[in-house]
Amino acid sequence: MKKLIAAVACGLLASAAQAGGNVEAGKALSEKYSCFTCHGKDFNTPLDPSYPKLAGQHKDYLEHALKAYKRGDGANGRSNPIMGGQVQPLSNQDIKDLAAYLSSLPGNLATHR
Repeated sequence: MKKLIAAVACGLLASAAQAGGNVEAGKALSEKYSCFTCHGKDFNTPLDPSYPKLAGQHKDYLEHALKAYKRGDGANGRSNPIMGGQVQPLSNQDIKDLAAYLSSLPGNLATHR
């Protein structure tokens, strides 16, 4: 009985971690889609100053932004041909994984008070 309870608990923990995003899967996705090409190798030094720094951003913000790019020009969407094309093949889990990875990176964003 104790083994069964331990197995169920481990399964629940793994499921909860997956729902929040998998950092390693997100890292693999960022490499697969070459996100660093525009956002910089460390995701703190974008190629162009108009491109956002992604390292250390809030996970929920990153998820929201990626989903908005996927929606495109529609309601609550973001219109950008490059990002729109990049996010189209991503599943909701892929987006969660990317957001988990990028938010886990050390960022150099300034907070002004």
